[in-house]
Amino acid sequence: MIRLTKTIALLGALDTKGNEYAYVKSRIEAKGHNTLLIDVGVLDPPTLNADIHRETVAEAAGVPLAQLVANRDRGEAVAAMGLGAERLLSRLYAEGTIDGVLSLGGTGGTSVACQAMRALPIGFPKVMVSTVASSDVSSYVGVKDIVMIPSIVDISGINKISRTVLSQAAGAICGMVEEELPPIEDKPLIVTSMFGNTTKVVEAAKSIIEAAGYEVLVFHCTGSGGRTMESLIEAGMIEGVLDITTTEWADELVGGVFTAGSKRLEAAALGGIPAIVVPGCLDMVNFGVPETVPDKFKGRRFYQHNPNVTLMRTDMEENSRLGEIIAEKLNQSKAPVSVLLPIRGLSVIGEEDGAFSWPEADRALFHSLKLNLRPDIAVIELDCPINELQFAERCAEELLSNIAKKNFLNS
Repeated sequence: MIRLTKTIALLGALDTKGNEYAYVKSRIEAKGHNTLLIDVGVLDPPTLNADIHRETVAEAAGVPLAQLVANRDRGEAVAAMGLGAERLLSRLYAEGTIDGVLSLGGTGGTSVACQAMRALPIGFPKVMVSTVASSDVSSYVGVKDIVMIPSIVDISGINKISRTVLSQAAGAICGMVEEELPPIEDKPLIVTSMFGNTTKVVEAAKSIIEAAGYEVLVFHCTGSGGRTMESLIEAGMIEGVLDITTTEWADELVGGVFTAGSKRLEAAALGGIPAIVVPGCLDMVNFGVPETVPDKFKGRRFYQHNPNVTLMRTDMEENSRLGEIIAEKLNQSKAPVSVLLPIRGLSVIGEEDGAFSWPEADRALFHSLKLNLRPDIAVIELDCPINELQFAERCAEELLSNIAKKNFLNS
């Protein structure tokens, strides 16, 4: 039976934001939902009574509140209360006590609340009203679905602007917890990586795999996309990996803006998840507008993908090193994995006569991969560019075959 009245955790520092939390509490309760007020303040007495007191949050972090009060070190307090809130919210979620979470804060409050929210699973409603929401919030959000709402004005009192923002935030979290997903047939999940330069091949392979009974999740290779994909694989939610676009490794190596970090390609390998891996778009490194390209790259080959994205062609040395790195990652594989190489181009602009066509650089990548891969990892070369239908079909076939091999070995 669906429980109509939901409980929304309100997580925040009640020594400095008591009035604001009292306001959002009243707006949520006016809509018929319950609130659970959690105090993460430290330095001054609370101005609003909490349901879960700051002592409990500090205790969850293993730090006596009296120590934090005595030290009056804001950095120490933020670190401790962030850890305590993370552990506390995780427990409340596991117990089924809360249905969503809302927080308000500046940089410190955003840090504490988002650390706690990142511990909650994707799909659990999370809303953060923050003074930093209009800037780069990647360090706060990580790879989770935290809805960031700019506070516009500082969170300091109820006024014409803050009343509107906080009321709408309360409405947002209420709408999120009220939404009930319709029943659907659960299918095993496959993840795949895509760029504009590999859209055609990914869409074609995706259709084949979906026809085989799988649901395919597509991730845009912008750094956060790769990190999110890796996190889902690591969480054990994925049956197979169609990693057609590994371009984030070019940005990690060379210094582009779309790096997914040094762990990219590790989750499937270490987790024993069947995969196919393609060096899609490793012929490019991503930068912002042309003025953002470092001076050290003057004289290199560039392509203006759009007004905000400047692509730089990877050279032979970089491609050789990329082959070594990818081989090193795949050599850790505990499940069947295949490497597919499109000999006539790694992207739309890398095809023959394209702006990034450079067969010698591609061959440096292919040679390095084959030289460094474990002998038992299959390398399949196709005499076509990456976006050809035959390449998409082979990618899908190899992934389905690798999944079947793993299932047979585990049966």
